[in-house]
Amino acid sequence: MPEQEHNLVLGVDLGGTKIYTALADHSGRVLSAVKVPTGEHAPENVIARIVQTVEEVRHRSGIDAGDICALGAGAPGPLDPVRGIVHQAPNLGWHDVPLKALLEDALQLPVAVDNDANLAALGEYVYGAGRGEDDMVYITVSTGIGGGLIFGGRLYHGAGGGAGEIGHMTVDPDGPLCSCGNRGCLEALASGTAIARAARELVDAGGGAAILAAAGGRAVSAETVAAAAAAGDAEASGILTAAGRVLGCGVANLVNLLNPGLVVLGGGAMQAGRLLWQAMEDELQRRALSHPLGGVRLAPAALGSRSGVLGAVALALRCTGTG
Repeated sequence: MPEQEHNLVLGVDLGGTKIYTALADHSGRVLSAVKVPTGEHAPENVIARIVQTVEEVRHRSGIDAGDICALGAGAPGPLDPVRGIVHQAPNLGWHDVPLKALLEDALQLPVAVDNDANLAALGEYVYGAGRGEDDMVYITVSTGIGGGLIFGGRLYHGAGGGAGEIGHMTVDPDGPLCSCGNRGCLEALASGTAIARAARELVDAGGGAAILAAAGGRAVSAETVAAAAAAGDAEASGILTAAGRVLGCGVANLVNLLNPGLVVLGGGAMQAGRLLWQAMEDELQRRALSHPLGGVRLAPAALGSRSGVLGAVALALRCTGTG
């Protein structure tokens, strides 16, 4: 085997709809990757599906099973990164699933498990927009809002492994109901889901003609709001501006509390255009204290949909002592 293929590892990004598995070398270079539907959500079915993807990437690269040293896996929901137990993953219907033990039994490999948003943060830190920064906050704005915290070059998990639930900080005590049961969470006001909800409420009230036109008969979504705003529609622009302002409040809270050197923002909703980003930046400037504000840089995520799986690769490499 060529020298660069020693210390081969696997990264798995597990979600409710897809499993993304990559085989990588000691430098994080991906040798092969596969993305498949998750299928049935019962733990034994998901484990079998992961094993299938591992076999596929291994065969694509002509790698023997014995040449793989470790596997890193990202999973949704609150989990225990030490024991590798997924406490709750609503989009999988899981409660207290011992993912680490199940994968180790199935693959006979050392396995490390962490929250998927944490691993997206780690991926950006090691391979993407976070390179060179020791203290970084990662925020993903998509269907929901999640995040990860890196201090001193290491993921911060908190006392019980639940740190980084950025989307569930309260920004409006009387705001809309969030999926977590609280009211006024950042996620309930600034996520892609929140943007789509605001647009539907506008349409239900008799407005949003340009948004409906952009939807073209499909369901109104954050993407259709962004398309209408890009075409100059004032109502759509107002929705994005409002979401951006709330997001800026959340970022300002994090900057004031944590004083990071970098905030990386990713996720599908951050592709809504400059309007959302500008509103966020303007609100951050208004609300953050001058000292931490002067030391922080904002950057868009660089890895796109690969951030989670590359974070899983980085986690596996750290297990081998090479990451």
